[in-house]
Amino acid sequence: MKPWIAYSLVRLGLFGAALGLLLLLSVQWLIAAVLATVISMAVAYIGFAGLRDQVARDLAARRARGSVVPDAGDEDAAAEDSALDGHPAPPPGGTPREP
Repeated sequence: MKPWIAYSLVRLGLFGAALGLLLLLSVQWLIAAVLATVISMAVAYIGFAGLRDQVARDLAARRARGSVVPDAGDEDAAAEDSALDGHPAPPPGGTPREP
């Protein structure tokens, strides 16, 4: 299982358990939801640091690998940047036009 899925499930489980306990104690639902959020954040931060670090390493590894599919927005961004700078935009192939 991917670390971010496990960490998300742990956080949701903590929230659900805290919310259920507070509702069983007859705490108003809005206050119970806010308290359950704070409780689950604190417990996850203190108790699941190792899992959180695994998520961070996984995200860093994905970022280091880079994107496999080139971003189609790069051409749009280049055209917009050149329009704002007053230069003609390169054609969609990425090769500059002859003046």
